[in-house]
Amino acid sequence: METTTSPSQEREQRFRAIYDAVYVDLLRFVRRRVHPTHAEDVVGDVMLVAWRRLEDVPADPSAARAWLFGVARKTLLSTRRREDRHDAMAVRLAGERWGPADRGGDPDLVARRVDVAAAWPHLSASEQETITLSVLDGLSGPEAAAVLGISPTAFRLRLSRARRTLRRRLDLTTAGGPVPDPTAPERSLR
Repeated sequence: METTTSPSQEREQRFRAIYDAVYVDLLRFVRRRVHPTHAEDVVGDVMLVAWRRLEDVPADPSAARAWLFGVARKTLLSTRRREDRHDAMAVRLAGERWGPADRGGDPDLVARRVDVAAAWPHLSASEQETITLSVLDGLSGPEAAAVLGISPTAFRLRLSRARRTLRRRLDLTTAGGPVPDPTAPERSLR
């Protein structure tokens, strides 16, 4: 009896062959460029791209390896650009003029700006973007929602949550307490 493989099985077999042939070298390539704790995540992202674009992966094993290394490089550059934008936003936020009262060097306003700058890195990228669009960029809710590709109601909800998180971080920062890890899941008392 002759067994036939379906196109999806062939696709999976090809992906597995590429994965098995390249994974160790790709992981080594990425580990030389990022902290070892992030390397497997980056390789996972690269392999996801390979799965999604399997038709674009060259058939030749050597060319496929080079193609995947190129995807890894682009992934790392993209991550670096995102982190640079994040850092630049924190710097701009710290230097942002908050209004006419700031020109006089009001100590309370200066202290508040320092507190916001200290709390800012503990917000998620989504929270930072939401607050930035609304406060620093001065966009209305519907305008900011259009930028993000979401409904105005969804944007208002995000903004409310982001403001609440910022207030909580400010309270922790000004109280001198430890600022919790922003990647840790939050517990609700409800």
